[in-house]
This record gives sequence, structure tokens and C-alpha cells, in this order.
Amino acid sequence: MTSYHPEFIIDSNNKPKSVVIPIFEWERLLESLEELEDIKAYDAAKSKNDTEISFDAAVKEIRESNTKMIYTIATLF
Repeated sequence: MTSYHPEFIIDSNNKPKSVVIPIFEWERLLESLEELEDIKAYDAAKSKNDTEISFDAAVKEIRESNTKMIYTIATLF
């Protein structure tokens, strides 16, 4: 388990208003949050019932979509 060393900034009523932590702890927290976001995105993607396609098929689909978009934009001018 990771330990943190926060320092609290309090107001005149002794209520906490802010937290100060060392930069290396902040960076570690950000990395953990990013990892959790990646896990959440992975879980969401895995829960979809999308059909899997090969990499080559995906590239072909993207290229065809871009070609259609370029053609559509070109016809506007």
C-alpha cells in the first residue's frame, strides 16, 4: 500500500480547505488515476458486444471513410 504525507491548509474556523503533498506523491497519484481510467475504458470496451475485425480490415474501413469524407468536402466547393 502506498503511503502519502499530506499537509492540510485550514481556514480561520479550523476547517480543511486545501491539501499539499510532495510532487513525487502527486505524480504517483496521477499515474494511478490514469491507470484506473485505462482499466475502466478496457472494461467498457470488453463489455460491448461489438464484432471483432482484423487490423487490416479496420485500416481499410478508416481509409474508405476518409476517402468518402474528402469526396464530400470536395463537392462542396
